[in-house]
Amino acid sequence: MPDQVRHDGSYRMRPDVLIVGGGLAAGLTALAIVQRRPGTSVMIVEREEALGGNHIWSFFQSDIAAGDWSLVAPLVCHRWEGSEIAFPGSARALPGAYCSIESERFDAVLRTMLPAESIVTGRRATALDRGGAMLDDGRRIDAEAVIEARGLRDPSALACGWQKFAGRLLRLARPHGLDRPTIMDATVDQREGYRFVYLLPFSPTAIFVEDTYYSTSPDFDEAVLEARVLDYARVRGWQVEGIERREAAALPIATGGNFELLWRTGAQGIGKIGMAAALFHPLTGFSLPDAVRTASLIAGLPSLHAAPLHDALKKHAEARWDERRFYRLLAKLMFEAAAPPERWRTLAHFYRLDPALIARFYAAQSTRADKARILCGKPPVPIGKAARVILGR
Repeated sequence: MPDQVRHDGSYRMRPDVLIVGGGLAAGLTALAIVQRRPGTSVMIVEREEALGGNHIWSFFQSDIAAGDWSLVAPLVCHRWEGSEIAFPGSARALPGAYCSIESERFDAVLRTMLPAESIVTGRRATALDRGGAMLDDGRRIDAEAVIEARGLRDPSALACGWQKFAGRLLRLARPHGLDRPTIMDATVDQREGYRFVYLLPFSPTAIFVEDTYYSTSPDFDEAVLEARVLDYARVRGWQVEGIERREAAALPIATGGNFELLWRTGAQGIGKIGMAAALFHPLTGFSLPDAVRTASLIAGLPSLHAAPLHDALKKHAEARWDERRFYRLLAKLMFEAAAPPERWRTLAHFYRLDPALIARFYAAQSTRADKARILCGKPPVPIGKAARVILGR
């Protein structure tokens, strides 16, 4: 982009806010600033050629506050009324709208909403400071404030298990017959630990099938997971004509950690958002609701100068970390108190509860009464072992 670069090698544009990383949290923050702070300039630097990577993000509409829906609405590609879950011996429909965003739409909307010079792709930031970033081509972008949004770069500050998945968008010879998502089909083999299949019907003959399982290691064999997806389709009687999309990842499931150590990772005095700030649900791994709330917070701050922006983001992330001890405890119980083949019972117990409670749980907004209700009744893990895990023994 020679038209953007000065003779000294720096970029001509000096944005008010430079966001390093072009994922979900970064893009939503940029959209919020553009929508709600006219006259404030924002710039995104992303090492890949497209913003958002290769992802499908899904969420319950109830996860998003009504006042923030305008940030999300242009990105939504699919929306269904209701969803389903299934466990050995039980199945249930859940009320409420469920939505999906494809990264291709995410990239296209951002490029429509932001000036072309505000998006720098195919460049990696090699160094950050409070006044800008150096790129791998030797050039510098100066800015009034910088936000770190490159994901969880060093998970060593967290104690965590992992949610690993591979999803395939299958093109079928005949209609699959589903009219709404299946959030969890946990009737599949559970010997390795909690495992389920996730289904998104994009059209009568196109369905996204994701094989997901929880384990203590982030390593997985994508070919094995793809074979599971195709085998699941075969068992359902679906004739696969082709695979139109592939996606795979391992999401951290936090069972504990040190927030201060996490925040000190990387350049100092720079605010963090998204996974870099541990802004994800500790048990589901989902980050979209937090990304929307953080974007809304940033757009509404009195000042976007470096120091107050950093302080506001740290305060926000630390508050979320503190209030989510309960979810980290549940994750710890699932990994450490339940034998791998029995972990599904913890989730089956949860999904028998009130739908409104389930919705608040996904939004990470459980009340005290919700937490008591989740823990009461016949425990899905042995009481003695659960007590030892809670006490840290």
